[in-house]
Amino acid sequence: MRQVLLVVDVQPAFNPPDQLVDGIRALAKRMPSVATVERHDENRTPFERQLGWHPPSEDHSLIDADRVFIKHGYLPPREAIEYLVSLKPQRVLVCGVQTETCVLAAGYVLFDAGLMPTLVTDLTLGSSLDPTGGLGTRLWRHHFRNVTSVGELTEELQQRRQHLRP
Repeated sequence: MRQVLLVVDVQPAFNPPDQLVDGIRALAKRMPSVATVERHDENRTPFERQLGWHPPSEDHSLIDADRVFIKHGYLPPREAIEYLVSLKPQRVLVCGVQTETCVLAAGYVLFDAGLMPTLVTDLTLGSSLDPTGGLGTRLWRHHFRNVTSVGELTEELQQRRQHLRP
């Protein structure tokens, strides 16, 4: 199965735990990967005016992805989605920060682009509203159905290797 990993906003400003970052880095080494980094531009997205906070205007991905796209707001940029579509994956594995907002928003855009978004449940982190990411995971299952875990992905990769051996 051709898979691509989309890493949503795993960046210093959101202070993701080392375990999350290490898990995503390990997975990103196994397949093509794309990361988004959220940056603030009040002229594009009114975070400060409407929410009273904003992400930094400069930040970087903590994941060495094959491609990194800068975004302003909740949705991944159009260029990132076009790039993912051009790879023709059978599914897009999605992980990252803010399961019930930015990660979920990525799922909607991927779905609308005709891709199969699949949440990697143990490589996501919720917001301060729901740090476990449970709400976002439930919403993901409801809207897209497709969820997996690192353990399931590892098992799939091992089965493929065994299948390919002569």
